[in-house]
Amino acid sequence: MSYQGTLDVHRSRPVHVLFFVCAALAILGSLLAAPDDSPWRWLHYLTKPTATLLLLVVVLRTISETPSAYAWAVAIGLVFAAAGDVFLMLPGDYFLAGLVCFLLTHCTYIYALTRDAKFAESKGIFAAFALVALAVVGGLWTSLPDEMRIPVIIYALALGAMAAQAISRARQLSGTPRATAARLAAYGGLLFLISDSILAYGRFRFAIPFNALWVLGTYYAAQWFFARSTDDHSH
Repeated sequence: MSYQGTLDVHRSRPVHVLFFVCAALAILGSLLAAPDDSPWRWLHYLTKPTATLLLLVVVLRTISETPSAYAWAVAIGLVFAAAGDVFLMLPGDYFLAGLVCFLLTHCTYIYALTRDAKFAESKGIFAAFALVALAVVGGLWTSLPDEMRIPVIIYALALGAMAAQAISRARQLSGTPRATAARLAAYGGLLFLISDSILAYGRFRFAIPFNALWVLGTYYAAQWFFARSTDDHSH
């Protein structure tokens, strides 16, 4: 790692620490906030979007040092994700609004992941992830409300395309100076796919014990990997 890369990591370390604290508190608040009037719900409300916004701060700091279309796209994706965090945690049914926000996140991430790599260059990877996306939707199909079926199909295909492109890009950039950062984005894509699949099954199919731990744990890890992938000094 270069001197500048080491300096950037040290500067962002307090923000990373705050992120992990907020992420842990968001998960704890969600686990303890089963009753609607639980005081723990406010801990969840406060820390869930804050954790995502702290990652936005990390990315903006990277942009201030080395601006790039990739980093800007990830930053915009994090803004949409923070909005989605809010919609998904509010009382009432704002699931579709949250779905749209995260769909926009995946679209911006796909844009980021095609700035330095061909889209769908690895046809086998894309075919495999398309099958995974369709299998996830197939397992949910009978449990989905009619009005949610088309939005969920669109979302699942976009999510699968994002994860597939992240892995395809990591393969294309293997052996280059961006290889490690590309691998971080690939980890993020896979974890996002896992997180959203658990979220969907927990909401529409069956109760999952400690659901918030699995959903938010993989979600925040995915976003952290994407935020770190904007720093080409990460290698």
